[in-house]
Amino acid sequence: MKRLDLGCGTRKRPGYIGVDRLAVPGVDVVHDLTVRPYPFDDGEIDEVVMDNVLEHLADPVGTMEEIHRICRAGATVTVVVPYFRSCYAFIDPTHRNFFGVDWFAYFDPSHPFCSRYGYSRARFAVERREFDREYRQLRIGPLHRLCIRVAQKHPHFYEERLSHLYPLHSLTFRLRVIK
Repeated sequence: MKRLDLGCGTRKRPGYIGVDRLAVPGVDVVHDLTVRPYPFDDGEIDEVVMDNVLEHLADPVGTMEEIHRICRAGATVTVVVPYFRSCYAFIDPTHRNFFGVDWFAYFDPSHPFCSRYGYSRARFAVERREFDREYRQLRIGPLHRLCIRVAQKHPHFYEERLSHLYPLHSLTFRLRVIK
């Protein structure tokens, strides 16, 4: 099983091949993710993790197309990004992209956005979307916990009606490669 941690930096996940543009400890493959093709064959990857990376890249659609190319059918792709309402989305001067609940709907053939707009031929099924997944391990207040529950159960209602009042911080998407 071949698993990639794209943009891993110094915090590569155990059991993954670490890919980053910087040759720092933990990086197995030094490669700039803005340069395509990636140094992997078509369909050779079983799992990809990108943790707080996609928001830094100039062409996120092209990045997802390249991930689609290197992954086998049915591969799992986990993408963690700052939620567009979070202050953390905007304080980092290197962030170029912002993400809401339906960002990956444009790649999912079960969603009308995919066929209506056709921005890409790459296809991913959105299997799960989680707000503030990393905060669940921390001590958070009852209001934060309540907002996470509401956002999980009613993501569009939360995004359209409540997120400006109590913004959550991150979104984690679990995608399945469709070929």
